[in-house]
Amino acid sequence: MDEVFEVPIRDDVIRLGQFLKLANLLESGAEAKLIVAEGEVAVNGETELRRGRQLTAGDVVTVFGNSARVGGPAPA
Repeated sequence: MDEVFEVPIRDDVIRLGQFLKLANLLESGAEAKLIVAEGEVAVNGETELRRGRQLTAGDVVTVFGNSARVGGPAPA
């Protein structure tokens, strides 16, 4: 597996579909909907089928061997 990179988020939580786009793991919301529904996305090592799942700091999202960690809110 590749290196896990951290992606800061603006708030305390973010939905999985939004995070996939923010982290540049997928290109669009439509792609996220399809890929999540097909079971290709894991959160903390567990397959996740809910695009609306709430992620918090420390969660690790993996898709197609690429992983990103949810970072805490970026400093203002």
